[in-house]
Amino acid sequence: MKKIESHKRDRKKKFKDSRNLKAEGHARPDLMYVALYKPYDVLSQFTGEEGQRTLREINLPRGIYAAGRLDRDSEGLLLLSNDGPFIDRLIHPKNGHERSYLVQVENIPNDDALSRLRSGVVIKGYKTKPCQVELLTSEPKLPPRMPPIRERKSIPTAWIRISLTEGKNRQVRRMTAAVGFPTLRLVRESIGKLRLGRLQPGEWRAVSSEEIL
Repeated sequence: MKKIESHKRDRKKKFKDSRNLKAEGHARPDLMYVALYKPYDVLSQFTGEEGQRTLREINLPRGIYAAGRLDRDSEGLLLLSNDGPFIDRLIHPKNGHERSYLVQVENIPNDDALSRLRSGVVIKGYKTKPCQVELLTSEPKLPPRMPPIRERKSIPTAWIRISLTEGKNRQVRRMTAAVGFPTLRLVRESIGKLRLGRLQPGEWRAVSSEEIL
Protein backbone atom coordinates (compact mmCIF):
# COMPACT_ATOMS: atom_id res chain seq x y z
CA MET A 1 0.00 0.00 0.00
CA LYS A 2 2.87 2.35 0.86
CA LYS A 3 4.50 1.67 -2.55
CA ILE A 4 1.27 2.56 -4.37
CA GLU A 5 0.87 5.80 -2.40
CA SER A 6 4.51 6.66 -3.03
CA HIS A 7 4.07 6.06 -6.79
CA LYS A 8 1.01 8.36 -6.82
CA ARG A 9 2.94 11.08 -5.00
CA ASP A 10 5.79 10.78 -7.53
CA ARG A 11 3.37 11.14 -10.46
CA LYS A 12 1.74 14.20 -8.88
CA LYS A 13 5.16 15.74 -8.24
CA LYS A 14 6.27 15.17 -11.86
CA PHE A 15 3.06 16.75 -13.17
CA LYS A 16 3.46 19.70 -10.81
CA ASP A 17 7.11 20.14 -11.77
CA SER A 18 6.23 20.02 -15.49
CA ARG A 19 3.45 22.57 -14.97
CA ASN A 20 5.78 24.84 -12.99
CA LEU A 21 8.45 24.63 -15.70
CA LYS A 22 5.91 25.75 -18.27
CA ALA A 23 4.57 28.53 -16.04
CA GLU A 24 8.06 29.81 -15.27
CA GLY A 25 9.02 29.81 -18.96
CA HIS A 26 11.58 27.01 -18.73
CA ALA A 27 11.97 24.61 -21.65
CA ARG A 28 10.65 21.12 -21.08
CA PRO A 29 13.52 18.63 -21.39
CA ASP A 30 11.51 16.34 -23.67
CA LEU A 31 10.93 19.02 -26.33
CA MET A 32 13.29 19.10 -29.30
CA TYR A 33 13.96 21.73 -31.96
CA VAL A 34 16.23 20.87 -34.88
CA ALA A 35 17.56 23.12 -37.65
CA LEU A 36 18.31 21.10 -40.79
CA TYR A 37 19.80 22.04 -44.15
CA LYS A 38 17.38 20.09 -46.34
CA PRO A 39 19.18 18.98 -49.47
CA TYR A 40 17.78 19.37 -52.98
CA ASP A 41 15.52 16.53 -54.18
CA VAL A 42 14.59 15.42 -50.64
CA LEU A 43 10.97 15.52 -49.42
CA SER A 44 10.24 17.41 -46.18
CA GLN A 45 8.81 14.24 -44.65
CA PHE A 46 9.89 10.79 -43.52
CA THR A 47 7.77 8.77 -45.95
CA GLY A 48 7.42 8.83 -49.71
CA GLU A 49 6.69 6.75 -52.75
CA GLU A 50 9.17 4.26 -54.14
CA GLY A 51 12.25 6.00 -55.50
CA GLN A 52 11.65 9.26 -53.62
CA ARG A 53 14.27 10.56 -51.21
CA THR A 54 12.95 11.46 -47.77
CA LEU A 55 14.21 12.69 -44.40
CA ARG A 56 14.72 9.06 -43.38
CA GLU A 57 18.09 9.11 -45.12
CA ILE A 58 19.28 11.70 -42.59
CA ASN A 59 20.15 10.55 -39.07
CA LEU A 60 17.67 12.78 -37.22
CA PRO A 61 16.32 12.38 -33.68
CA ARG A 62 13.16 10.28 -33.42
CA GLY A 63 9.73 11.74 -32.83
CA ILE A 64 10.18 15.08 -34.61
CA TYR A 65 8.43 16.33 -37.72
CA ALA A 66 8.77 19.27 -40.09
CA ALA A 67 7.33 22.66 -39.17
CA GLY A 68 5.78 23.61 -42.49
CA ARG A 69 7.10 22.52 -45.84
CA LEU A 70 10.02 23.10 -48.14
CA ASP A 71 9.45 21.81 -51.64
CA ARG A 72 11.39 18.83 -52.97
CA ASP A 73 13.25 21.01 -55.48
CA SER A 74 14.09 23.66 -52.86
CA GLU A 75 16.88 23.61 -50.31
CA GLY A 76 17.90 25.16 -47.06
CA LEU A 77 16.57 25.68 -43.58
CA LEU A 78 13.92 23.25 -42.38
CA LEU A 79 12.82 23.28 -38.75
CA LEU A 80 11.74 20.04 -37.12
CA SER A 81 10.26 19.61 -33.65
CA ASN A 82 7.99 17.53 -31.44
CA ASP A 83 6.45 20.67 -29.93
CA GLY A 84 3.06 20.80 -31.67
CA PRO A 85 1.75 24.06 -30.13
CA PHE A 86 5.01 25.83 -30.95
CA ILE A 87 4.89 24.63 -34.57
CA ASP A 88 1.28 25.81 -34.87
CA ARG A 89 2.27 29.24 -33.54
CA LEU A 90 5.23 29.41 -35.92
CA ILE A 91 3.43 28.51 -39.13
CA HIS A 92 -0.06 29.95 -38.54
CA PRO A 93 -0.67 32.66 -41.16
CA LYS A 94 -2.14 35.13 -38.66
CA ASN A 95 1.18 35.34 -36.80
CA GLY A 96 3.14 36.38 -39.88
CA HIS A 97 6.57 35.11 -38.88
CA GLU A 98 9.15 36.02 -41.50
CA ARG A 99 10.88 33.52 -43.77
CA SER A 100 13.74 34.59 -46.04
CA TYR A 101 14.86 32.95 -49.27
CA LEU A 102 17.87 33.28 -51.54
CA VAL A 103 16.57 32.94 -55.08
CA GLN A 104 18.56 32.52 -58.28
CA VAL A 105 16.52 33.67 -61.25
CA GLU A 106 16.94 33.65 -64.98
CA ASN A 107 18.00 37.04 -66.36
CA ILE A 108 18.50 40.24 -64.35
CA PRO A 109 15.30 41.59 -62.74
CA ASN A 110 14.67 45.26 -63.49
CA ASP A 111 13.31 47.85 -61.06
CA ASP A 112 9.75 47.35 -62.28
CA ALA A 113 9.85 43.59 -61.62
CA LEU A 114 11.35 44.11 -58.16
CA SER A 115 8.70 46.72 -57.33
CA ARG A 116 5.91 44.39 -58.43
CA LEU A 117 7.29 41.60 -56.26
CA ARG A 118 7.44 43.94 -53.27
CA SER A 119 3.88 45.18 -53.79
CA GLY A 120 2.39 41.74 -54.41
CA VAL A 121 1.55 39.80 -57.54
CA VAL A 122 -1.46 37.69 -58.45
CA ILE A 123 -0.82 33.95 -58.49
CA LYS A 124 -3.68 31.52 -59.05
CA GLY A 125 -6.24 34.21 -58.25
CA TYR A 126 -4.53 35.30 -55.02
CA LYS A 127 -2.57 38.52 -54.55
CA THR A 128 0.51 37.98 -52.42
CA LYS A 129 1.13 40.22 -49.43
CA PRO A 130 3.71 43.01 -49.62
CA CYS A 131 7.19 41.67 -48.92
CA GLN A 132 10.85 42.64 -48.83
CA VAL A 133 12.85 42.04 -52.02
CA GLU A 134 16.53 42.82 -52.57
CA LEU A 135 18.64 42.37 -55.68
CA LEU A 136 22.00 41.03 -54.50
CA THR A 137 25.16 42.55 -55.94
CA SER A 138 27.16 39.31 -55.57
CA GLU A 139 26.45 35.61 -55.51
CA PRO A 140 25.79 34.31 -51.99
CA LYS A 141 28.21 31.77 -50.53
CA LEU A 142 26.28 28.52 -50.73
CA PRO A 143 27.26 24.88 -51.13
CA PRO A 144 27.05 23.71 -54.76
CA ARG A 145 23.75 22.10 -55.65
CA MET A 146 23.81 18.47 -56.69
CA PRO A 147 22.90 18.19 -59.48
CA PRO A 148 23.73 21.75 -60.56
CA ILE A 149 21.11 23.96 -62.18
CA ARG A 150 20.84 24.03 -65.97
CA GLU A 151 22.34 27.30 -67.10
CA ARG A 152 22.27 28.71 -70.62
CA LYS A 153 25.44 30.57 -71.55
CA SER A 154 23.52 33.15 -73.55
CA ILE A 155 21.23 34.07 -70.61
CA PRO A 156 22.61 35.65 -67.42
CA THR A 157 21.30 34.86 -63.95
CA ALA A 158 20.90 36.92 -60.78
CA TRP A 159 20.28 36.36 -57.07
CA ILE A 160 17.57 38.08 -55.06
CA ARG A 161 16.55 37.81 -51.42
CA ILE A 162 12.81 37.57 -50.75
CA SER A 163 11.41 37.82 -47.21
CA LEU A 164 7.79 36.70 -46.79
CA THR A 165 5.33 36.58 -43.92
CA GLU A 166 3.17 33.96 -45.62
CA GLY A 167 3.80 30.61 -47.24
CA LYS A 168 1.49 29.61 -50.06
CA ASN A 169 2.29 26.50 -52.09
CA ARG A 170 5.35 27.17 -54.30
CA GLN A 171 4.82 30.87 -53.70
CA VAL A 172 8.32 32.18 -54.40
CA ARG A 173 8.62 30.29 -57.69
CA ARG A 174 5.21 31.46 -58.83
CA MET A 175 5.96 35.05 -57.84
CA THR A 176 9.19 35.28 -59.83
CA ALA A 177 7.58 33.56 -62.80
CA ALA A 178 4.67 36.04 -62.68
CA VAL A 179 7.08 38.96 -63.24
CA GLY A 180 8.99 37.15 -65.99
CA PHE A 181 12.04 35.81 -64.13
CA PRO A 182 11.79 32.05 -63.52
CA THR A 183 13.43 30.61 -60.41
CA LEU A 184 16.43 28.37 -61.05
CA ARG A 185 17.50 27.69 -57.47
CA LEU A 186 15.79 28.42 -54.16
CA VAL A 187 17.42 28.23 -50.72
CA ARG A 188 15.62 29.17 -47.50
CA GLU A 189 18.06 30.99 -45.26
CA SER A 190 15.95 31.92 -42.23
CA ILE A 191 12.76 31.25 -40.27
CA GLY A 192 11.94 33.87 -37.67
CA LYS A 193 15.23 34.62 -35.87
CA LEU A 194 16.78 31.27 -36.83
CA ARG A 195 19.32 31.31 -39.66
CA LEU A 196 20.83 28.57 -41.79
CA GLY A 197 24.33 29.63 -40.78
CA ARG A 198 27.17 27.30 -41.69
CA LEU A 199 25.11 24.14 -42.04
CA GLN A 200 25.83 22.03 -45.11
CA PRO A 201 23.23 19.94 -47.00
CA GLY A 202 22.13 17.06 -44.78
CA GLU A 203 23.63 18.57 -41.62
CA TRP A 204 21.54 19.55 -38.59
CA ARG A 205 21.94 21.07 -35.17
CA ALA A 206 19.80 21.23 -32.04
CA VAL A 207 18.44 24.69 -31.24
CA SER A 208 16.22 26.23 -28.58
CA SER A 209 12.79 27.77 -29.10
CA GLU A 210 14.28 31.13 -28.06
CA GLU A 211 16.59 31.00 -31.09
CA ILE A 212 13.57 30.76 -33.40
CA LEU A 213 10.99 33.24 -32.05
